[in-house]
Amino acid sequence: MKKRIIAAVLTVLIIAAALAGCGGTKGAEQNGEKKQDLLADIKEAGVIKIGTEGTYAPYSYHNDKGDLAGYDVEVAQAVADKLGVKAEFVETKWDSMIAGLDAKRFDVVVNQVGVTEERQQKYSFSTPYTYSKGALIVAKSNQDIKGFKDLSGKKSAQSLTSNWAGLAEGYGAELVGTDGFNQSIDLVLAGRADATINDNLTFYDYITQKPDTEVKIAALSDETSENAILIRKGSDTLVKAIDDALAQLSKEGKLKEISEKYFGVDVSVKQ
Repeated sequence: MKKRIIAAVLTVLIIAAALAGCGGTKGAEQNGEKKQDLLADIKEAGVIKIGTEGTYAPYSYHNDKGDLAGYDVEVAQAVADKLGVKAEFVETKWDSMIAGLDAKRFDVVVNQVGVTEERQQKYSFSTPYTYSKGALIVAKSNQDIKGFKDLSGKKSAQSLTSNWAGLAEGYGAELVGTDGFNQSIDLVLAGRADATINDNLTFYDYITQKPDTEVKIAALSDETSENAILIRKGSDTLVKAIDDALAQLSKEGKLKEISEKYFGVDVSVKQ
C-alpha cells in the first residue's frame, strides 16, 4: 500500500514539474523574454534603422540640396533595397554612435567603422565594403621619393596629432605641421614639404574634386584597413542577409559604381 502511495506521489510531482516547465516557457514568451530575430523584426516593420554621422564627407554628409548623401549612405540604401525594406537614417555624432547601437536606437551602423579585434569581441561585422591603405603622396615632378623609406631626411607635411605623423616620423621624416590634408597638399605643391602621408581614400576624394592637382601616390602601405557595417552580436540572420546583399551588389557592379562616383576608383575590393 505504502509503495502505491509513493508511486502516485512521484507521478503527481513529475506531471506538476512538466506543467510548470511549459508554463514557464509560455510565460517567458508572453513577457517578451523569447529571443527576438532582428532580421524578422526589420522585415515586419519594413524599415532598417541605420546610424550614420551626416557630417563626414564624402561618406555621409548633406549635399548642396540639403539631402543626405555619400558613399556610405548609398551603400546602405542599396543594401536596404536588397533586403526589401526602407532605409531610415538616424544621424548621430560619432562619439555617441556605438552607444546608440547598444541602446538599440538603430539596427546597424554604416559610417566607415574600422574592423578591429577589440570591436569584434563585442560586435558583429558584415563583409567589408571599403578597403584602404596609407598613401605616400608627392608632387608629380618628384622622382626622388618612390617609397616610404625615401622619407628619411625629407620634410613631410602632417597634422601633428594624427597617426600618419607618427608613421612619417618613424621613417625619419622631418614633420611640417598643418591643419589638415588640404593644407598638406598646398605645402607639397609649394615645395615647402616633400611629401605627405594620409589615407588613400582621402587622396582619391581630393583628386575627384580637383583632378588637375599636380600630385601623385608614390607608394601604398602594405597594411590594409577594412571598414564594414557594424551590427549587434546575436544578429546572425541579419549579418548573413547583409553579407548576401553586399555580395549581390558587388557581383552586379553596383558597389563599384558607387565607389567610382565618389573616389574615381573601386575601393570596395582589396587592392
